Amino acid sequence: MTVAFVVNNSDAEASDKGTFDRIDPVTGAVATTAAAAKAADAAIVAKAAGAAFPAWAATGPGERRALLNKAADIMEAKSDAFIAAMIAETGATGPWAGFNVMLAAGGIREAAAMTTQIGGEVIPSNKPGTLAMGVATPKGVCLGIAPWNAPVILGARALAMPLACGNTVILKGSEACPRTHRMIVDCFVEAGFPEGVVNYISNAPADAAEVVKALIEAPEVKHVNFTGSSAVGRIIGRLAGENLKPSLLELGGKAPLVVLSDADIDGAVNAAIFGAFMNQGQICMSTERIIVDEEIADIFAQKLADRASKLPYGDPRGQVVLGSLVNPEAGEKMDALIADATSKGATVIAGGQRDGAIHSATLLDGVTAGMRIYSEESFGPVKSIIRVKGDAEAIRVANDSEYGLSAAVFSQNIQRALSAAKEIKSGICHINGPTLSDEPQMPFGGVNDSGYGRFGGKAAIAEFTDLRWITIEDPNQHYPF
Repeated sequence: MTVAFVVNNSDAEASDKGTFDRIDPVTGAVATTAAAAKAADAAIVAKAAGAAFPAWAATGPGERRALLNKAADIMEAKSDAFIAAMIAETGATGPWAGFNVMLAAGGIREAAAMTTQIGGEVIPSNKPGTLAMGVATPKGVCLGIAPWNAPVILGARALAMPLACGNTVILKGSEACPRTHRMIVDCFVEAGFPEGVVNYISNAPADAAEVVKALIEAPEVKHVNFTGSSAVGRIIGRLAGENLKPSLLELGGKAPLVVLSDADIDGAVNAAIFGAFMNQGQICMSTERIIVDEEIADIFAQKLADRASKLPYGDPRGQVVLGSLVNPEAGEKMDALIADATSKGATVIAGGQRDGAIHSATLLDGVTAGMRIYSEESFGPVKSIIRVKGDAEAIRVANDSEYGLSAAVFSQNIQRALSAAKEIKSGICHINGPTLSDEPQMPFGGVNDSGYGRFGGKAAIAEFTDLRWITIEDPNQHYPF
């Protein structure tokens, strides 16, 4: 059965009845057939969301909260179906897919709790007898464009806070997981959200540019949030800017885990293993650069390699830690990064094996600035160990990147670690913890080529509302003429 759009709470097919197939990256079979939008379909879904906005914006916080909480309950009840869809479409492991559902439902509930926190402030006015206020008001239609790598977490995140703030939403699903993303919208529809408040559209990979451009340019759309690569983020940001529409961009990363000379080595190894290889390294916060002081680098690398070499990998339907990459081409990229690094002096100390889209946990020791993997986001299970001398060089290397999303520092001296954390240029930094962490109430986002704006908690209210200046004044006040 073809996965349809959702417009006004009903299934809708593409205007030209077009479809596309998503292929299972492990089996090569068709995982999903989905409706393939064109620009005309983008206009239809935008109009539906625009028509629903006035009534939804006027809906009270209690009703919004109740509907969001119900959607979270429905999502959790569908956990098995989400897991099956994620495995087939993206090659994810069952535990990662289940965690997606759990965290996504928690994020929806966090948004529900924020409905009564969308307020403002009374501001002293210079005019006698005047009450002046800054009031947060919903923007209108918010377009969410979510990726495939953490599809339930990031798809739900694209919708939950905009809805809590009184906006209507459109989710443009990823070409790599149209069924998974459509199921998120089904949870909101089944919860009882009014027609047109939550909508869904998907497109074939070849039509992505056309459809995204049409959605952003639609007059009803007032805000864009995008999670994905920095290359595509630049395009989204430019289109939004040309149309004078604000955007929230959460983009790529090259997260450094800095291990200072006095670090708890076993603790740092634990964090590196988790941060580097969860979901095959296909997370924007994944540990990409393991920067280790040369004083402890030998023992650290030995322990890390021992752990990494024992991680089971294979078909995600089995008992494995590393499942499949999103497609075989991603595996070919891993081969190319390894070949480039080893030809320039790096050593493979763990892993290096691949079978199609399935790749082992791999570590490259002795990585230097001339190698592709030093600066290029791998977005896979091939990770670099970079040896440095002293804190200053460690910080310099950590900052030697165009990205700036997440980072981590390990030291048993908290003042030393905090000093390093302050100098690292990133939107997120964890001391004695992994680069990989997400909580829906935290301000989540990056700097530099990792984007701008913040998801999460009160920070997200500022993203998805407009602050209006409203006054109540004396009608008989004096004017100069």
